[in-house]
Amino acid sequence: MYLFCCPRHILHAFLIGFCGLGITLPDPAQAATTSLAAPGADEDLTEQLRSASAVLSVPPDIDVQGLLATALSDYRTLVQVLYDRGYFSPEVHIRLDGREAASIQPLYPPRTINTIAITVKPGARFTFGEARVTPLPNPSDVELPESFAPGQTASTGAIRDASHAGLKAWRHAGHAKVALQDQDITANHLQSRLNATLHLAPGPKLRFGKLRQTGQTAVNAEAIRRIAGFPTGEVYHPDDLAKVGTRLRRTGTFSTVSLTEAPQANPDGTLDFAANFEDLPQRRLTFGAELSSSDGLELTGSWMHRNLFGNAEKLRFEMRLSGLGGSTDIDGRIALRLDRPATLGPDDNTYYLLEVERLDEEHYKATRGLGAIGVRRVFSDTLFAEGSIGFESILAEDVFGKRRFKFLEGNLRVEKDRRNNRVSATSGYYMDARVVPFIGLDGSKSGAQLKLDGRIYYSLGSSENIVLAGRLQLGSVVGPALSEVSPTMLFFSGGAGSVRGHEYQSLGVPVAGGTAGGKGYLALSTEVRGKVTDKISLVGFYDLGLVDADSFVSNSSERHAGAGIGLRYDVAGIGPIRLDLAYPVDGGSSDGLQFYIGIGQAF
Repeated sequence: MYLFCCPRHILHAFLIGFCGLGITLPDPAQAATTSLAAPGADEDLTEQLRSASAVLSVPPDIDVQGLLATALSDYRTLVQVLYDRGYFSPEVHIRLDGREAASIQPLYPPRTINTIAITVKPGARFTFGEARVTPLPNPSDVELPESFAPGQTASTGAIRDASHAGLKAWRHAGHAKVALQDQDITANHLQSRLNATLHLAPGPKLRFGKLRQTGQTAVNAEAIRRIAGFPTGEVYHPDDLAKVGTRLRRTGTFSTVSLTEAPQANPDGTLDFAANFEDLPQRRLTFGAELSSSDGLELTGSWMHRNLFGNAEKLRFEMRLSGLGGSTDIDGRIALRLDRPATLGPDDNTYYLLEVERLDEEHYKATRGLGAIGVRRVFSDTLFAEGSIGFESILAEDVFGKRRFKFLEGNLRVEKDRRNNRVSATSGYYMDARVVPFIGLDGSKSGAQLKLDGRIYYSLGSSENIVLAGRLQLGSVVGPALSEVSPTMLFFSGGAGSVRGHEYQSLGVPVAGGTAGGKGYLALSTEVRGKVTDKISLVGFYDLGLVDADSFVSNSSERHAGAGIGLRYDVAGIGPIRLDLAYPVDGGSSDGLQFYIGIGQAF
């Protein structure tokens, strides 16, 4: 588009009113004073110009040559601000000791500068006369921005958005090489009208060609093609290309994956792409810790190999040790999982799982082992499902005595994650649903376990300083009687993951001789999170838990509740460090004040 100039030596721009900002020049005996005036500009425009001006934010040690260069660059900057707001006939004056900065020769700058005066006359605000993008693949299906229409305030931003919308429409129609051919933009200063017609060159409709690998990577080329699922021969669509990049990044093997289209299409109407890779370190070691007054210290760690056999296989070894210094004995877990990407299709992984766990809980002891094979399907960036089948053996001792359980076990899981931040969400929701059907062997009973974990987040105001968070946990075991279910499949309440203020797994179902887990479970948690500073937040929370001997909770279910306050300190790259102080408010507990320390939000 064209720039319109009133004085021949400057660009047009609007100016904002501002005064009293001092700039220190190299000569300690002189102090340049600055002023910025924008007659006719509203407060919002004035503030925008003030923020954009580089002259008003130069460092105190800048020399005269640098100050002159900054002033010259301000012409273009201020004019662009005005064009973006619809003012296309402005005047911008930047005077240094009374001389227009644009008229000063850079090779012969003044020795000192005492005053800097910026004056902007915005002029009239322009509206669109004509506003067209042509041609379009199907005009009725293309959503041009509402701001790009006759009678609307004219701005360069609206023109840019309209151009992007037209280009996007053609690319979604298969024309990967569409380009902006010409812009016919004219201004009528008498009527304050801007006529804008954007001419696009769609180019031919193209199909995907070949994916060529560049860069250094330890992953086999054949595995990359299998994982990418590149749609060779299909009509070009940017969403299909985005899926290719997502599949490759999802392996967790690469630090960088970039897809670049060839400069020219092939004679047969196909378009090749180059995929450039950079590998992450093949091995990663992590650890974590969580401390509570009742549960003691829990240590977790994992070791991962990202490319075990050269096909982006991921081997993950996990270990947990808990109960250190707590009221129960030490227990732990060791798990080994191998994921093989794209074994059944580009979005399908197979995995193998081995797990051994020793549990020494408040109301039972158990040793369990599990071996399983499963398939994981990714439907989108926010939705996946996985299912497995395996064998589980459990040796347990609880209020019903010492027993062994053997199951042929399935595990179906669906996770939907629409949180804006997985570490500390301020909006969105999360849902994790699981169904575990089990067939009893050697006298063990058959049935199914169901679990649901739902979380929702809502911010009050655009600043996200106050966040409301809620969590619902449901559990049910259907089929066997309470005494015929392994205690590892029953539900208890209490502790950091359910009801704070009560000891870990302190609430169950009273039976003759002690306490058992329940077949029905419900936990509700609410939090109000408020920012005190960018790093520190305060939290108020209330938790409620119910456990029942039947598969579903009712008014007669065992219940308890806890409430308290928490402190969060955000650490970049890790997430918030959490301290919660909770007190039992219902359930007849005499546990007293409980505290919990960990990394990340409670949910």
